[in-house]
Amino acid sequence: MELPRRRPGSVPAIHPVPEYEAEGALKQRYEAMKTIFQVPWMGVITMAYAHYRTFYDTLWDGLIKLCASSAFVEGFQDLRRLTEAGVTAVDPPPIAARLAAIGYAPREIDDIRAMIEVFSHGNFPYLLVATITRYLLEGGAMDGDRSVEVFTGRHAPEFRVPFVLMEAHHADVPTRMVYEDVKATLGLPFVNTDYRALARWPSYFAMAWGDLRRIVGTPAHEELAQLVHDRAVEIARTLPNPGGITSQTLRAAAERDAPFEEILEMTRLFQWLLPGLVTNIAYFRLQL
Repeated sequence: MELPRRRPGSVPAIHPVPEYEAEGALKQRYEAMKTIFQVPWMGVITMAYAHYRTFYDTLWDGLIKLCASSAFVEGFQDLRRLTEAGVTAVDPPPIAARLAAIGYAPREIDDIRAMIEVFSHGNFPYLLVATITRYLLEGGAMDGDRSVEVFTGRHAPEFRVPFVLMEAHHADVPTRMVYEDVKATLGLPFVNTDYRALARWPSYFAMAWGDLRRIVGTPAHEELAQLVHDRAVEIARTLPNPGGITSQTLRAAAERDAPFEEILEMTRLFQWLLPGLVTNIAYFRLQL
């Protein structure tokens, strides 16, 4: 089946359940997801899914074995290679010398690189889950093998930099203005975790965003996001299905929580925005 990249005509309401509010079984699911993805944060996407508990529980129960498999890791690593090779076409301007000129020490620049690396790795498992979720809700079938090889070892970078988010209410006026520009430029009602983490270095983030915003929405940027989308769909179609999750099961779970279209539009939003987000993080990475 076809799964076109679809920009929402209007942004649907989302209701993320933040980590600090998660208790009991939901907290356990959050921790399991972070452990399997080897990331230090729950993505807004999956916290938004968790607002619909039957839907979220059914999805994660159906995908947990897949997400722990070598096939899943190989799939999102392939997506990363594609994205980082493709971003060279938009020719990000180097930023390290400009940061040094305003006083950044080499260690500080290394810390920014390390934070970017966390997202350069961690966004891709979320992107693949977002694609599988929309694919199933739109009637796609995962007909892959029920047996998988469990991934062992580490595929993520070490988290040596404190994971601190600059929330809007923590930020000074110039940073809040950058946040408003991010939302307006990307057409989103929220600022992604990635940008809030990088805004811990406000002068860096303002400079990097100023470079990036010039190419957001250009043909080259859109073509790369489309390429990432297409590959993600291709991978989702061919992955194994050890949990036996089906379109019918996930659709039925969604319908027990809310009108089906409400959940479908929410999943379409995230599956649309994530190819652009990974493109943007690859841009920041190449700058340094």
